[in-house]
Amino acid sequence: MKNILTYGTFDLIHAGHINLLRRAKELGDYLVVGISTDEFNKLKNKQAYHSFDNRKMILESIRFVDKVIPEHSWDQKIDDVKRYNIDTFVMGDDWKGHFDFLLEYCEVVYFPRTEGISTSGIKKNINNNQ
Repeated sequence: MKNILTYGTFDLIHAGHINLLRRAKELGDYLVVGISTDEFNKLKNKQAYHSFDNRKMILESIRFVDKVIPEHSWDQKIDDVKRYNIDTFVMGDDWKGHFDFLLEYCEVVYFPRTEGISTSGIKKNINNNQ
């Protein structure tokens, strides 16, 4: 069995998120998704519209996702790779190179982002239309 891991805030789920999750799942058999806790988002100066519990529930309902785990800090990735026997770590290519330190433990893949869509862009559009 091949295990895959990715992380994100996954707020305001959109086609880009689904593309990432689908493509990640296609790389293996079991997809673990780490989502930033509300506390970790505060440390990153990031605010999600949905609470951690709601984002977790939404992700758990997506057929590509097998397990959702909390992301409490930047530093937990090596432990998560070991804990969940991860074969491949996946992120969007806007993070290219940032997680290459994991190559000692697993394969690292950076997927191209879905053009024309992002959570930040959606939030900006909503704010501009109010």
